[in-house]
Amino acid sequence: MKVTITSIELKNPFKFFVLSTISLKIVKQLKLTNCRKLKNTGFWTKHYTMTLWNNLEDMKAFANSGAHLNAMKRSKEISKEIRTITIDATELPKWNEAKQLLNNGKVIRF
Repeated sequence: MKVTITSIELKNPFKFFVLSTISLKIVKQLKLTNCRKLKNTGFWTKHYTMTLWNNLEDMKAFANSGAHLNAMKRSKEISKEIRTITIDATELPKWNEAKQLLNNGKVIRF
């Protein structure tokens, strides 16, 4: 199984409202997939998500379509930085471990 961990650092606190609208659409899309688990947390300008997938193909199909694809295209307008990492795991890690793992993830800065 695969776990994807992502963080997004917003350009400013007011971008949270845009992020919330985008996130609702992504969660709606996610509910139609084979995603096994979702966790999210965040405050102010830093937000995190974790998803658990049966396989890489399901995860990629979700990430590269629909609301998630549209969100990735708009990420430059709301974020300063996005970090992501995908690991092999059978359960979602605890948040402190997930945040540490992101130090070794892919970083996109705008």
